[in-house]
Amino acid sequence: MTDGIGKARNRSELGQALHACSGYFVAAGLFSAAINILYLASPLYMLQVYDRVLSSGSVPTLLMLTLALVIALLAMAMLDNIRARILIRVGIRLDRLLARRVMSAMVREANSLQGSARGQPLRDFDSFRQFITGSGVYTLFDAPWAPIFILVIALLHPVLGLCALVFAAVLLCLAVLNEYRVRAPLLEGGEAAARNYAFTEASLRNSHVIEGMGMIGGLLDRWSRDRNRSLAAQAIASDRGAAVSSTIRFFRITMQSLMLGVAAFLVMDRVVTPGIMFASVILLARALMPIEQAVGSWRQLVSARAAYRRVALLLQNNPPAPASVVLPPPKGRLLAQAVTFHVPGILSPVLQDLNFAVEPGEALGVIGPSGAGKSTLARLIVGIHAPSRGTLRLDGANVATWERGDFGRHVGYLPQEIELFADSVAANIARLGIGNDKDIVEAAITAGAHEIILGLPRGYETQIGEGGVNLSGGHRQRIGLARALYGNPSLVVLDEPSSNLDLEGEIALGNCLARLKEMGRTVVIISHRPATLNTVDKILLLQNGAIRMFGPRREVLAKLAPPAAVPSIAPVSREAAGRSARP
Repeated sequence: MTDGIGKARNRSELGQALHACSGYFVAAGLFSAAINILYLASPLYMLQVYDRVLSSGSVPTLLMLTLALVIALLAMAMLDNIRARILIRVGIRLDRLLARRVMSAMVREANSLQGSARGQPLRDFDSFRQFITGSGVYTLFDAPWAPIFILVIALLHPVLGLCALVFAAVLLCLAVLNEYRVRAPLLEGGEAAARNYAFTEASLRNSHVIEGMGMIGGLLDRWSRDRNRSLAAQAIASDRGAAVSSTIRFFRITMQSLMLGVAAFLVMDRVVTPGIMFASVILLARALMPIEQAVGSWRQLVSARAAYRRVALLLQNNPPAPASVVLPPPKGRLLAQAVTFHVPGILSPVLQDLNFAVEPGEALGVIGPSGAGKSTLARLIVGIHAPSRGTLRLDGANVATWERGDFGRHVGYLPQEIELFADSVAANIARLGIGNDKDIVEAAITAGAHEIILGLPRGYETQIGEGGVNLSGGHRQRIGLARALYGNPSLVVLDEPSSNLDLEGEIALGNCLARLKEMGRTVVIISHRPATLNTVDKILLLQNGAIRMFGPRREVLAKLAPPAAVPSIAPVSREAAGRSARP
């Protein structure tokens, strides 16, 4: 029992899901056993016809044997259909057990430092799932019966059994040779194909840049590199596999003829009957069939095995979050304690020994030159990345270990690159959940996006297209801000919230920030625009990943610029902007 528990713990998550489907596999195995037993009806029929019916000339016996054969073959066809249905249910069961888990692991992998937003793991999962529900897996169920058919041949006559054993051993050696010759190029081709698909996805996401700057020529050259490598490797594997398959096909046909010749010799020597001669040939064909099928479907088998390993590794590297106690809604006190963050492979830290605190109802402005680590700090605050050392706490709880679904209800985040989903405006604001209409509209009003949304063709039900392609950059940013504010989060983190906004949008953003402070929300704003910092209470200046200054806004700005220059950060009215533009 202890060994069983140890094996369960050591089994991969994908292996555990397959183990949960073991009942289906057992049923499919039982049906396979019945199918292979019923296959014996054909050689037995031939044996009886040649040895008894022809010698006795009994028509009733022939009719009864034929009827029994037809019934057996009909039963075999029905059982084969049921087995196929069972294996299809395995795929459905496996998808229900793991598809959501694979998708969540893909999201976490894409957010990791070395990850990328690729759909390859889901393709791998589907490839493996389709393999175990397709005809290729039938070979695994039929292969164990090959020795049994050889044993039946040996029962007919030992010499025939020995011949069948030798023939099967030869084909098995050829199958092993096929594995040895095609495994490396198939794996190389699969990896190159995965890189090519990932590059294709990235190219489509940046299609406007490619078209606008005439990069299509260079893009196709780069795109063709991995594709040509994949095609070359697959061609090598296919050539080698075709050569082995042709050899196996030659040996199989030759072996069946040789079996017929050996049996004929034994018939002439009056050792066996003509019925045994033909029955042994049929049984040999059945015994050798799984080996030939395995070689024919070896590419799918190797691809499925590689896909299994990649999916298992993905799930292993991104384990599910352990169950945790649901914490009460935070008030919004944010505390950074010696936060340091390293990127693997880079010696100098991106952020180093950050210590600061933001109280509920306060707004913190984070400024600094490009590459100072401002966006990285935003990701750490919302728990996308975990600090290499130190902790970030929200109301005393470590944000890196807070259960993501529960933590997300209390946090709003507007990233620099705003990604909206191909759904309605309302669904995007509600974070793709079943949103409350009142909360959706309230978030849009707070973000200053309500009037803009009402001006869309179908209002809140307008479909925005993939990535918000049907909206302008400013509209996407306003809707992204409304999404961040949905559910009245206690902590709101805004990374360059005014980068795509016009003057009217900046005014609406300023009103939104003031409203959030009145509501007692904690706000962290990353911005290069001085006007955005008018509503903040504290400013944190990052430089080379370290805090250069931190304190009340006026004190920090007074140190950064002469007192006479400080008022220049005040919002500029439209009239003043017009006067300054005149010569």
